[in-house]
Amino acid sequence: MAASNIFENIPAQLKQERFDTLVQNEHVTIERIVSEGHTSPESGWYEQNRNEWVIVLQGAATIVFENGDQTRLQAGDHLNIPALCKHRVLWTDPGQKTVWLAVHYD
Repeated sequence: MAASNIFENIPAQLKQERFDTLVQNEHVTIERIVSEGHTSPESGWYEQNRNEWVIVLQGAATIVFENGDQTRLQAGDHLNIPALCKHRVLWTDPGQKTVWLAVHYD
């Protein structure tokens, strides 16, 4: 088996947030997400049917929840978001790429 590097194949310019599925089966999906100043649409909330655990590997971001709570994440910070918890990305660092690892699980 060949190894891969989480920081490889990131485009120099990102017109929109990039989502790459790394592993997926019926119980878990692991994604790499790359942001660079991207946010969720003002009118849109994520509300997944699965739990989501995220870690910021590089960069910084702020997640806001429907109740108004905000969580700032920097490299190394991780957060577990329960299924059906409405949230959105309020801010990602426009000066560098923010690389996330997201694990969606039952």
